[in-house]
Amino acid sequence: MTELSAAQRAAASWVAANAASLSADHLHLWRLAEPSWREYRSAAWFVDRLRREGFAVEAGTAGMPTAFRATWTAPGTKAGAPVLATIAEYDAVPGTSQEPVARREPRAGTHLHTAGHTDPHSALGIGALAGTLAAKHAMERHGLHGTLVLMGEPAEKMCGSKPVHAAHGFYDQFTAAISWHPTSFLALANSCLWDTHCATYWSRIYTFECLEPETWSSAIARTGVHSSHSVSRAPGAIDAVCLMYTAAKYLKENMLPHQGAWSLNEAILQAGQATADNLPPGLAVIQYALRAPTIEMQERVWTVLDRNADHVAAMTHCTVRKDWVTKTRPGLPNHAIARATFDVFAALGPPRYSAEAVAFANELRAACGAEPVPDPFPPEIQRLCPPEDAEAALRAHLPPWQRNYTSDDYTDWTWHCPTARLYVGRAQLRVDAPGRNWPDWTRHAMGGHPACIDPMWLKAAEVTGATFVGLLEQPALLEQARAEFVERTGGGIGGTNWLAPLLPKDFAAPIHYRWPEYVETARGPEYTVPAPR
Repeated sequence: MTELSAAQRAAASWVAANAASLSADHLHLWRLAEPSWREYRSAAWFVDRLRREGFAVEAGTAGMPTAFRATWTAPGTKAGAPVLATIAEYDAVPGTSQEPVARREPRAGTHLHTAGHTDPHSALGIGALAGTLAAKHAMERHGLHGTLVLMGEPAEKMCGSKPVHAAHGFYDQFTAAISWHPTSFLALANSCLWDTHCATYWSRIYTFECLEPETWSSAIARTGVHSSHSVSRAPGAIDAVCLMYTAAKYLKENMLPHQGAWSLNEAILQAGQATADNLPPGLAVIQYALRAPTIEMQERVWTVLDRNADHVAAMTHCTVRKDWVTKTRPGLPNHAIARATFDVFAALGPPRYSAEAVAFANELRAACGAEPVPDPFPPEIQRLCPPEDAEAALRAHLPPWQRNYTSDDYTDWTWHCPTARLYVGRAQLRVDAPGRNWPDWTRHAMGGHPACIDPMWLKAAEVTGATFVGLLEQPALLEQARAEFVERTGGGIGGTNWLAPLLPKDFAAPIHYRWPEYVETARGPEYTVPAPR
């Protein structure tokens, strides 16, 4: 087992010493629960906190109001010193509001259809912040030189910001990075990804507009009647979206073979002008998102969807505009950085859960009609899993040809520097009876209960901070990771096997669409999806 240095122990000790205040910070972010592209208060909190901690912070990076880049360089650092980076996310998920109580209940002042933290990214963000601050503390105390970067990355649930930052060149100067994430996949709990990293996620918006409804029918010219009540009207934009939706459903099984764990999902962002008038609906918007193992599979599906959109627009007397939301690259492994990170994890040990956490978990069990048990948590989240073992478990249900699985936009970092994907198991109820399926709200409730959620992100902070310190103390580890990165990419950034960002350099982030958000009106604070009454 790796022996931690004094500087690494200092980083881990800083996390423990500040656990109480960090826990309060986490609950603050958890209650903000702002969804993708609308994390205004959450991002502002990070920017303010990092500036108070001595970081130089650029807010609104790459044209994204809720993104940021925070940089701190140790005094005396010379040019060419390592630049170590990590990722803060803080977006919530619409329709998952939940109080940290043992019953299905939305957060106070909200309703069930507002946003809530499910993964939870509130914990991801505070864990990344704490790990960065822990590394800074140890660097100052032990005279280590280098630069720390914390990137604020909004809209992860849409894989939104990282491909944009990558296209704008924000990752090109990084030496190494750690991307940590809570995981509910028990086979991956408390481990690092090895070979099978996340796959691609592409999303596109189709906007249909009926701009010239008067040219739909010749009846007006023949009769001289100009009343919209007396002539057939143009189908308009709602019909366009309905046909687009239906066509994609009918043709879905013809887009790709039934292999490779790909999935296509859609959301109607706007349909008409929110009024049932007899005028042709002028505007409707639908978003599609595709998760697929390879870029080739992505291209085949979008060829079908684009063709559908063109035909639907012609049928409904509309124009169509096609705009990308995101295009991620498949993840690139780096065994050296993964091993270095997991070795630190092994030295620190897995998360531990207190009697208070056990008691709350048993309250959740009781709410679901189950008896209390001495250990309500899965054993997997309370022990370590070596990367090779996690890899074997992950690959057990994948075809040999498939090299990437699921989706996340951290993958764009992997093409710019050696990047470790660190997973820490999150608190959830153990499945202890055949066919039992605990409701999702139980996990969401644990996300706001400090005894249940804090052990996870505190451990991630310890591992991140101590790993960064270890990389600075052992340049050979960074050299090994860099050599592997150069080999896999055929020369590093721009190499023969390097995959460039898939979005153009001048790509404008899709911040202007009608994404769900909290708003302030004359009626008071509201969520843009109203609650059924």
